[in-house]
Amino acid sequence: MSCILAIDQGTSSSRAVLYDRDIQTLATAQREFEQLYPHPGWVEHDPEAIWQSVRKVVAGCLDKAPAPVAAIGITNQRETTLVWDRETGECVYNAIVWQDRRTAAHCERLREEGAEPLVIDRTGLRLDPYFSATKLAWILDNVEGVRGLAQEGRLAFGTVDTFLLWRLTGGAAHATDATNASRTMLFNIHEQDWDDELLRLFDVPREMLPDVRDCAAEFGTSREDAIGLAAPVLGMAGDQQSALIGQAGLEPGMTKSTFGTGCFVIAHTGDDALSSGNQLLTTVASRLDGKVSYGLEGSVFVAGSAVQWLRDELRIIESASETESIAAATGIVDDVHVVPAFAGLGAPWWDAHARGAILGLTRGRGRDAVVTATLQAIAYQTHDLVRSMTQDGIAPSVLRVDGGMVANAWFLQFLADILDMPVERPENVESTVLGAAFLAGLAAGIVDSTGVIGKLWRRDRLFEPALGKDRRESLLAGWSAAVSRVRGEF
Repeated sequence: MSCILAIDQGTSSSRAVLYDRDIQTLATAQREFEQLYPHPGWVEHDPEAIWQSVRKVVAGCLDKAPAPVAAIGITNQRETTLVWDRETGECVYNAIVWQDRRTAAHCERLREEGAEPLVIDRTGLRLDPYFSATKLAWILDNVEGVRGLAQEGRLAFGTVDTFLLWRLTGGAAHATDATNASRTMLFNIHEQDWDDELLRLFDVPREMLPDVRDCAAEFGTSREDAIGLAAPVLGMAGDQQSALIGQAGLEPGMTKSTFGTGCFVIAHTGDDALSSGNQLLTTVASRLDGKVSYGLEGSVFVAGSAVQWLRDELRIIESASETESIAAATGIVDDVHVVPAFAGLGAPWWDAHARGAILGLTRGRGRDAVVTATLQAIAYQTHDLVRSMTQDGIAPSVLRVDGGMVANAWFLQFLADILDMPVERPENVESTVLGAAFLAGLAAGIVDSTGVIGKLWRRDRLFEPALGKDRRESLLAGWSAAVSRVRGEF
């Protein structure tokens, strides 16, 4: 017997799950950590808080392990940027989180200089603070002494997967996988290598960058003094690509949406690095045995974090689970709109300056309308992404969903209604960490092939659309008007 340990390092918490050889869950542990907001639009994490949360959840699983761990898989919040000293292992600055908007002016300047076509052509991404390149450039240019150390070859850059791998292996491995590399805005997704022209554009020394490997590959061996376990790290993928794998989205046209801190819709496009006419992103869906599969992706920066905002900032709910009963009792709200643009608007708008708003309030509207409108806003934004995909030639017949928000049946029914499309919820809604386990299992020979993933996927519930066309179009028109107001269009 043997087990697979999967680590899911997310934006607001870290999770570890222990699986048996049949990819059935044996144990799980989760731990939240603090979000840091030093200035408006800035979002940071303490790297040591990330690391300690991972150590603790791993320990919580290993205590219940009935057999040795044969492989470790890692999945992670993407784009979040860290720089550390190769000699000490200490980070030179906090992790700058994917939601952070401090480099908006840098992106605008590069756009005005005509750099965006190059970025889109090489990376499939937009020139936006969302991605790692300008975050890394900010650290190099704004933390005293850092650029000099980088030029000396002393500093290492990585997204969270790379940072964890470094810590797990005691500094023996500095590597990432192709999916995470594809989110840095420094990686040529067609050539599958770091791009020298982009490195010059963002003034990043190549010596800082990790080695890029397949998603199922040998990344290194964890040290027992790091996490109480010496085992090979054999799987790695960014959280959204990992969720696509966990949802058995391995064939062209298959589409999933994850509702975690943000909302991310990815459609598998196979060998075709499809170029979007609607400002969606072309990204690496996976790289297995050297073969690259691509995806078309739309990103909503605020989804589950909007529910956290209701709980932690507005304090109008005590737990996320309350939102389902509140919305069910309230019914669809059409006169109040919440536009949760706390970190700007992602696809298809890419408006880094948009900020959140509650519109349409009257004296007779209060907590229940705001809570319900917040859930609806997340569904509306998902509709905007799926509509854009359809216009780009990817027309999914069903949307598979996962993440913390999909426990809310009212939300999923409204999502199906506003998409006018069936929505499938799997039995195992933790698709992100499941994908990491599949990848590690593939490399370890525990999982025979990717075909096994499809056979293990099970549907929990199907949500069928039941809203009339006129009602749906009226609701979408109201949402569109609300977004226009937030963007200052009238």
